[in-house]
Amino acid sequence: MAYKISDACVSCGACAAQCPVSAISEGDSHYEINADTCVSCGACASTCPVGAISEE
Repeated sequence: MAYKISDACVSCGACAAQCPVSAISEGDSHYEINADTCVSCGACASTCPVGAISEE
């Protein structure tokens, strides 16, 4: 199951730096996770300083 980033994202980029498959990119209002690329490892969620990332 892929992860998703909520509107609580502050666009710090910490999650993108930790993603081993480069599934995270900067969107219009906050970072976004490409569900087709995400391997559900959870590295991004454990790195997010505001807890904006959760499983879909």
